[in-house]
Amino acid sequence: MILLTAVIIIIPFIVVSIFISEKEIDFNLVSNKTIRVKRASKERIDIVPFEEYIVGVVAGEMPVSFHIEALKAQAVAARNYAYKKLESETKSDFDVIDTTANQVYLDLDDLKNSWKSKYVENINKIRQAVSETMGEYLTYNNEIISLFYFSTSNGETESAEMVFNIDVPYLKSVSSPWDKNEASGFNGTQVFTKEDMCKMLSIDCSKNLEINNINRASNNRVREITINNKTFKGTEIYKLLKLRSTDFEIEINEDKIIFKTKGYGHGVGMSQYGANGMAKEGYTYKDILTHYYQGTNIQKF
Repeated sequence: MILLTAVIIIIPFIVVSIFISEKEIDFNLVSNKTIRVKRASKERIDIVPFEEYIVGVVAGEMPVSFHIEALKAQAVAARNYAYKKLESETKSDFDVIDTTANQVYLDLDDLKNSWKSKYVENINKIRQAVSETMGEYLTYNNEIISLFYFSTSNGETESAEMVFNIDVPYLKSVSSPWDKNEASGFNGTQVFTKEDMCKMLSIDCSKNLEINNINRASNNRVREITINNKTFKGTEIYKLLKLRSTDFEIEINEDKIIFKTKGYGHGVGMSQYGANGMAKEGYTYKDILTHYYQGTNIQKF
């Protein structure tokens, strides 16, 4: 009986001690490189240690619940993007903006407010992903690459040439079958009134609405479509209507125009949900990166 009582007392003490002793891991920076971050909502410019910036981008761009290998892949991709921004010649007083105009960046105060009691656990996971890829970046023919990434593929990624008019061998369409099961928002529905849609597309809809000549690529993304005798690129419809994807079907229900989409984002480069699906199947972050950016190599400063 005495032994049982002691166990009952000791076990909670051990559990509490472990919880209390959980500390934020030290993040030893290996260089004094910094980056100037424009904080759009805070109306200031922060000078941030470069790898701490990568921590804030990984936290802002990818769910912390994702597999560690997916987070590592995101860290390398974010580093590539930031390096290219630093490389570019600019007279601006900042290097990057902390929004989707560049990469979403959250500082430690933002993350503490967001994660609350989970802060230490989550920041340690993100820092692990960044520290284990410290200084790594992707190259093609020994040159650091410009890259893109996005949320969710429709099953295949998109060529940069189709979206950004950039023809490079490492930003071509590749298969991404993992997204459908990984992303709860894989299928989307957006509804417009005929009046609103016509206004957004700057077309005359005084008569009946006619949608025809839908031209699709092999990855099912819309290349061209004609609406009331005006021909649009699929990417134009995607941008003008702020659709979730260029893979869409259209239904007309009286005055309602219904767009049913697959995937989320421009489709170029690494799919984040695809990366998580790959990681869950045992692929490493290097496997993920070289799949979505084919022909590239990982190097380290």
